Formats: sequence, structure tokens, C-alpha cells
Amino acid sequence: MSEVRTNKMGTKAMFPLIMSMSLPAIFSMLIQALYNVVDSIFVSKLGSDALNAVSLAYPLQMVMISFAVGTAVGVNSLIARRLGAKRFDDASDAATHGFVIAVATWVLFLLIGGLFSRSFISLFTDNDSILAYGTEYLSIVLMLCFGCMISVMGEKTLQATGNMIIPMLTQILGAVVNIILDPLLIHGYGPFPRLEVKGAAIATVIGQFCSMFFIAIILIVKKHDIKISFKNFKLKLAVLKNIYVVGFPAIIMQCIGSVMVSGVNAIISFFAPTVAIKEAYINVFGIYFKLQSFVFMPVFGLSQGTSPIIGYNFGAKNKKRMYSALKLGLLIAAVIMTLGFVLFQFGSPFLLSLFDANKLTVELGVPAFKIISLCFVPAAVGITFSTLFQAVGKGVRSMLLSIMRQLLVLLPAAFILAQTSLEYLWYAFPIAEVFALVAAILFFVNLVKYDFKKLDVTEDTL
Repeated sequence: MSEVRTNKMGTKAMFPLIMSMSLPAIFSMLIQALYNVVDSIFVSKLGSDALNAVSLAYPLQMVMISFAVGTAVGVNSLIARRLGAKRFDDASDAATHGFVIAVATWVLFLLIGGLFSRSFISLFTDNDSILAYGTEYLSIVLMLCFGCMISVMGEKTLQATGNMIIPMLTQILGAVVNIILDPLLIHGYGPFPRLEVKGAAIATVIGQFCSMFFIAIILIVKKHDIKISFKNFKLKLAVLKNIYVVGFPAIIMQCIGSVMVSGVNAIISFFAPTVAIKEAYINVFGIYFKLQSFVFMPVFGLSQGTSPIIGYNFGAKNKKRMYSALKLGLLIAAVIMTLGFVLFQFGSPFLLSLFDANKLTVELGVPAFKIISLCFVPAAVGITFSTLFQAVGKGVRSMLLSIMRQLLVLLPAAFILAQTSLEYLWYAFPIAEVFALVAAILFFVNLVKYDFKKLDVTEDTL
């Protein structure tokens, strides 16, 4: 059983292999993106203050998700490499360490949610309604994130073995439960109480716990290439180091996104000439971040499918198959991003109308969407190279790309451009993506020159 699953990533024709491993992840990511949009659409029915509150809470919520996903990416990479090297016991040990870390991470955010939620929201607004909405939403999703931590770790663990179906079903279950509960708990339909923004947070948490219970049952009942056991478990510093060599940069990469969102919101707050324009632009940016997930999530799903393939063949020293996975991943990602670019260029008014956007928000949002979407196609290349770097244990390079893209270039450029006009602020996104693209290519050339020379070139069916 184990041998068959392991060999699939080393022998199956590459395009069907990528499709079989990526499509479930892409589908589940689209369901997640649908949840994000539906959640905000229902919240927007409560008024602009509610949508503004959720938008302001999103960066710190992203930090929590960054720790969950980033750590799990490190575990995923280590498991895939150990399986590729036929070190099955080490792969199981890495998986067990992952779940121990997930519990510890939940404790951290339990404290952050209880102590700092109100302080964080108050950094961006003095509106009492927005402050109250944002505090209750953020404290719930952070303090009760245990389900998120465990389910994400379970998904990445199984993906590392080549099993993409169970992770897909896990994400779909959580998202569907969330989507069903959102209108019931936000607006109080039928026997359900009207909880407004608090209801959106509770729906999110319940969906995460449903995902956790489902994948926990699968891990316990079914047989897999790895075995998770806490009997006689001992924390090993060497394993933690191997996990966080990839995992820590992945955490930083996603946390940087949170810093970027908070930074852009701060720039908008500083340069907006009126309160109405400030709140409209913050809503525009919040809506954009929800909608862009429909474009970026499929590419991230593709990355979930290609990462274990690249990691496995790197561990097996099969350079030809590793390059084949990279090339096909680049091509597919570029196609997805091109479609997203077309959607944002020609469908912006419709997209904004989904959120009951007022006239000012639509007026400011349409040009913003068209400008930001210029970054989509170069982003496809950056994401694919970041996947490669993580898969072969060079996660620091992915982290450096994110730092360059979202901190060193994007925020300074946004600050400079906003001094002329807030509308020009959005050009910082394509500018930053071009810089990151050049850096990614240089990092890759260096990797080819020094690291990949050690790999064999094996003739395989592509």
C-alpha cells in the first residue's frame, strides 16, 4: 500500500499526476474562496460598519491562519522529502511533531485573541460601532481556532503522502457548514438567534471544528503512508529545526501579507481627505482581498498538488521529473492568472455590486480593481517559484520574495504614490510584483547552478 502511493509521485506521467493531485486542492480552494465571499456578502447586508469591521479584523485573522498553514507547509515538505528518500519512520515522526506544534500554536492565539483583539481594531478606527463589531469577531475566531490548527495540519500531512481527496473533502465540509450557518446566525432566520457579526465568527469556528473532526476520524481509522502516534513521543529539536527551516519562512510569508494589508489600511487612513473616502477605500480593499481569492486560491491549490511531487523527486534525486513538474505548474498558473486578469478588467462593476457597494465605493473600486489586477500574471511565476523553493527545503528564498514584494517594495511605493493621489496607490501592487519576479528568477538560477547539480537526470515518462 505504502509503496504504491509513494511510487506514484516518482513514476506516473507528469501532467495526469499534477491534475490528479491539484484538481482536488483547486476545487476545495475555490469552495474556500466562495465561503470568504459569501461570508462578506452576508455581513455587508448589516451595513458598511459591519463590513468595515470584518475588513479591519482580517489582517490579524490572517496571522493566525499564517501560523496554521505555514507550520503545516514545513511538516508537508519534510514528510514528502522523507518519503522520497524511503525514510518512512522519520516521515511519521515529522507528522506527529506537527500535531503537537498545532496544539501549542492554538494556545498562543487563545491568549492573543483574549488580550489584544480590541487594541488591534482600535489602531484603525475610533468608530464605536466598527470597534465593537471588530472586537467580537476577532476574539471569537482567534480564541477558538483549535479546529483550524488541527484540520490544516491533517490536510497538509495527507497531501504530503499524495492523498489529495481527503484534504479536499475536509475543506469542502468546513466551507459548506460555514456557508449554511452564515445567514442563519448573522440574520437570525427560523429558530436561530440574530447574532450579526458575532454570528459570522461562530459560523466560521463551527465549520473549522467540523473539518477537524472529519479529518481526525480519517487519520485514526484509515491506513496511510505515515502513522501518527503519541505513545512514548519525545520532542526532537532536529525534527523541529527541519520543520521550521521551511515552516518559519512560510509563516513569515503569510504574516507579511497581514502586515501589508494593515499597512495599506493605515496609508489610506492617513491620506484620505474625508472619513467617507477613507471608509470607502478600506471597503474597496477589503472586498478586493475577498474576491482575489477566486484567482489566487486555485493557484495555491495547484501549488499544494505540485509541492509534494517536486519534494518527492528532489528527495529521490530525479531532476528531470522535478523540472517537468515545475514547467507544467508555471504554465497552468499563468493560464489561471490570465483568466483572473480578464475578470477584474471587465467585470469590476458587477463584482462590487455583489457587496451592496454604494456609489462612492463603486466609483473608487472599479479603477482600483483594474490597476491591482495588472499584478496577476507575474504573480503566477512568483508563486510557482516559491512553491519550488519550499518543496526542496529552501523556504528562506520564498520568505525573501514575500518580504521584497509586500514590505520592501509595495508599502514604500504605496506611501509615495498615495501622496499624489490615493488612486495611484494601487500601482504599487504591479510594481512590487515585477521586482519579485526578477528576484525569483535570480534565486532559481542560483539554485540550478549550485544545488541541482547534485541531482541525477533520470529518463522518465513525462
